[in-house]
Amino acid sequence: MTEPTLYIGVGHAMRRDDGVGPWLAEELAKRGQRAATHEGDGAALMALFEGEERVTLLDATQSGAAPGTLIRIEADREPLPASFFRNSTHEFGLAEAVETARSLGTLPPWVHVYGIEGEEFGFGEGLTPKVAEAARQLLDRLACPTHP
Repeated sequence: MTEPTLYIGVGHAMRRDDGVGPWLAEELAKRGQRAATHEGDGAALMALFEGEERVTLLDATQSGAAPGTLIRIEADREPLPASFFRNSTHEFGLAEAVETARSLGTLPPWVHVYGIEGEEFGFGEGLTPKVAEAARQLLDRLACPTHP
């Protein structure tokens, strides 16, 4: 039997849309999914990968797309574009953690990344409306029992 996916919400809830990852992880946990939040640097994120078979990373992106745009990357099959995940307060963030783990041979065999394009990343609480709507839609999709 396949081990359930570990959802990791990356970001900081006090930086507006940067909090979308932790919000998603907390909501998934309320629905009985294995979930964790992560605010720290990429080295600590890599530690969360240890012993995991299936990981889904949830984060805000800054790719230049319209706010609320959803991207999905199969990071176990393709490199993660570091330029999409620039909102980290750490130089060694999500993309660097995934690519370093890949180089070290410690990346879990199944890693998917969902990013929601953010609009505001300044200090403050709460997601902007377009990001909140995209997060609710993604939550329903991820919490569905038939989701891989």
